[in-house]
Amino acid sequence: MKVLSFFKLKFILIVLLTSALFVSAVQIVLMRHKNRMLFIELQKIQQQRDVLDVSYGQLQLKKSVLIQHNRIETIARQELDMIVPNTENIIIIKP
Repeated sequence: MKVLSFFKLKFILIVLLTSALFVSAVQIVLMRHKNRMLFIELQKIQQQRDVLDVSYGQLQLKKSVLIQHNRIETIARQELDMIVPNTENIIIIKP
């Protein structure tokens, strides 16, 4: 009876350890899959960041061109017919 009980306990222990091993292996596979998916998402986000950085640089360059003083003055003269007033036409108002 004792020998049978020992073998029964040993069998139950082997089944439990095998089950734990199987569950652990499945968890490893799932975590690796999740890790790969997150890494792919990270790469996509980094690629988007790089595209946005290039776009931002181009916008800054365009802005610097658009706000140049001589360009603004040229547009004011040509499109709005504005001129720099003479000194006698300038009125200084004191507060």
